[in-house]
Amino acid sequence: MKDIYKNPILYYILVPIVVAFWPLFVWGLYLPEADKKLEDNIKRCDKAEAIIEEILKLDRDRLEFADSKNNTAEFDYANAVHKIAGSCSISSTNYELSSKPARTSKGQKTQSCRVELKQVDIARFARFLSTIQLRWANLQCENVILTKGKGQPDMWRVDLDFKYYY
Repeated sequence: MKDIYKNPILYYILVPIVVAFWPLFVWGLYLPEADKKLEDNIKRCDKAEAIIEEILKLDRDRLEFADSKNNTAEFDYANAVHKIAGSCSISSTNYELSSKPARTSKGQKTQSCRVELKQVDIARFARFLSTIQLRWANLQCENVILTKGKGQPDMWRVDLDFKYYY
């Protein structure tokens, strides 16, 4: 077996045959597969564009938020909570918030806030929490306390502790 590598006929005959068949493999196997993958990627791109357009129709502010160079000045707890609470059918009388000034610790600037939602059902609370965290990726909910309303089957008081990372 070791002698086959030393035989010059292998290099003079077999290598040119392999080199001659390589373009046939490329033309017959690899190019059709590449064309199929290209068509699939174009279809996925078209679907993604349609989804992006739908998102922008629903919430045009996402584009402006993504284009902003200074995201730190953009975020404000009062505006964020007011906007999301309104979209989740939570009236302004049914929530209170108290935010603390921003502080820097170990080079990371953060700002904390406590939000109290009064008399909300679980569905509206879940929608509020998921929407606010989806809208601002740097906002994290650190603590949630649910307190059942007395005499009502699906009314809750919810205390949320948020922290925004700049």
